[in-house]
Amino acid sequence: MRLYGIVGAGGFGREVLPVAESMLKATDPVPDFEIVFVVEYGQSQSINGHRVLLLDEFLASDAEKYFNIAIADAVVRERIAEQMIAHGIAPFSIQALNSMSLSSNQIGEGAILCPFTLVTANATIGRFFHANIYSYIAHDCQIGNFVTFAPNVHCNGHVIVEDYAYIGTGAILKQGSAENPLVIGRGAIVGMGAVVTKSVAPYTTVVGNPAKPLVKH
Repeated sequence: MRLYGIVGAGGFGREVLPVAESMLKATDPVPDFEIVFVVEYGQSQSINGHRVLLLDEFLASDAEKYFNIAIADAVVRERIAEQMIAHGIAPFSIQALNSMSLSSNQIGEGAILCPFTLVTANATIGRFFHANIYSYIAHDCQIGNFVTFAPNVHCNGHVIVEDYAYIGTGAILKQGSAENPLVIGRGAIVGMGAVVTKSVAPYTTVVGNPAKPLVKH
């Protein structure tokens, strides 16, 4: 029996696990797998009818194992991904049955495309990307590794989102062009509801409409 682990049993993990389960059942008419939550700390238990395994228990299992990570923090996500891969455990991508990837897109390993998400055409997406519900990525976008889109992010065409960036709920990234793409820098944070009309420097937080760097008083 195959064992699929969803690392993280918080709110996002509890949303993602049934999406993964539906996807796996649709591709395997006679399911021969178990899908479980995996947590780093705490104790073994059951959540929403699924076992919860400690990370060490999951790593020690003799089953054929696969994993994905439903944790928003990009640094934690990368650390756990590298630990799993170092133990010979393969990542699997999760794509809701009603999500869509239309034409000539390249999506890296370990992606999560939640319900009602859309990737249109000729987009390149890195490893362990999260697209929460109702988010979309338009044509010719380049999305880095360990990037997070919260719900309802609108990423228009010719946008570059570099590694570890976090795009908040309802944010709109203005369309760029082939010659002058809009760039969200490495590790940048775009606040919820922000309308980004200009490129954002690395490790900068922007908020508002139009989005501007957050000033702490």
